[in-house]
Amino acid sequence: MKDVLTVIMAGGRGQRLMPLTQDRSKPAVPFGGIYRLIDIPLSNCINSQLYKILIFPQYKSQSLVDHIEEGWNIFSGDLGHYLRIAAPQQRMGAEWYRGTADCVRQNMFLIERERPRYVLILSGDHVYKMDYVAFREYHDRKGADVTVGLLEVDRSQGSAFGIAEVDNEFRIHAWAEKPKDPKPIPDDPERTLASMGIYLFRTDLLLELLKKTDYDDFGGDIIPKLIGDLKIYAYPYRRLNRIRDYIHQVGPDGVRRLELVENTRDSQYWRDVGTLDAYWNANMDLTGVDPFFNLYGTLWPVRTLQRQFPPAKFVFNERNSGNPRMGTAVDSMVSNGCIISGGIVRSSILSNNVMVRSWAEVDESVVMDHVEIGRHCRIKKAIIDKHNVIPPNTEIGINPQADRERFTVTERGIVVVPKGYFARTD
Repeated sequence: MKDVLTVIMAGGRGQRLMPLTQDRSKPAVPFGGIYRLIDIPLSNCINSQLYKILIFPQYKSQSLVDHIEEGWNIFSGDLGHYLRIAAPQQRMGAEWYRGTADCVRQNMFLIERERPRYVLILSGDHVYKMDYVAFREYHDRKGADVTVGLLEVDRSQGSAFGIAEVDNEFRIHAWAEKPKDPKPIPDDPERTLASMGIYLFRTDLLLELLKKTDYDDFGGDIIPKLIGDLKIYAYPYRRLNRIRDYIHQVGPDGVRRLELVENTRDSQYWRDVGTLDAYWNANMDLTGVDPFFNLYGTLWPVRTLQRQFPPAKFVFNERNSGNPRMGTAVDSMVSNGCIISGGIVRSSILSNNVMVRSWAEVDESVVMDHVEIGRHCRIKKAIIDKHNVIPPNTEIGINPQADRERFTVTERGIVVVPKGYFARTD
């Protein structure tokens, strides 16, 4: 993979994720307790032996830049490896990036300087595991000019995506943006192929297109214009992606053993966390005995900046007192620095340095770092951003009408508490 340069789009405003993106870009939004969304594609790159990476930020990028500089300083310049953050520079005029293709166009000099054989273009805000080696090998087998990563989804969901129409060889012969009646896959009439925002280009072709055109986006503009003239192939992600890892399997004797197998769930998992409901769902997918997305694999690890916090602590076990309390967490992920001090946490994600006080209950919630939940609080189906000190006896997610008067409440009923809403009073 030495001849592949990776470009990660990381400038997303994430308007539908407000208020989580009030002060951070979408790729910088925390995920799974200790991670940020940008860690997912970066980890896929490292696990796929891609060591030449350009990141293009734009909207409120400081926290993203800080995270990458502190946590991803692992590349060896002596070996020709690098991860570079290319800030918007207006090198081709007074405009900021108008879209994905324009973003790459304004940074063409970085690609020309490297002159790789291929350019792999990724989004910085999707949750999935993908072997880009297999993606590149498929591209070579097909003799493709461009290969597009596509997700097999039910046709009823296809109207939310860019949809590719393919022949029996998966060569793309038409493209439609958010069609009302998505065309099915030839051998699967109930499913259609939706864009994942993943593209592999021959470098000479990509540079020629960017220089000769003023197209803004790859999915909306460039790919549809190339169909018919060039060999554009679809890569059906769920059919071809294979992630092997050590996971627990239940044997015939009923005993769970760690075995090296193809992790079907991870191989087929992909989430665009572009809405608050989708973001909450993706976090909930991490919990439980057999999570839909596994962060505990050893062969395909997800990497991040590891902050220096002490281990999580669970205190109080007063079951027989007149007012019993016990610090407990079940079906949850509890990060370093957390103290469950006589409260109960169920099916939740707790980021670093969260305090759950006595007799508080936290259910099906995402709690970001530096949050304190006071005594007797009841928190259910909520997303609580960082730097909140929630007063005792507060209820969130219990009374929908009261929640809507103070907070953002999603269609699914997830309550979102913005950063610093409950200020410390001492």
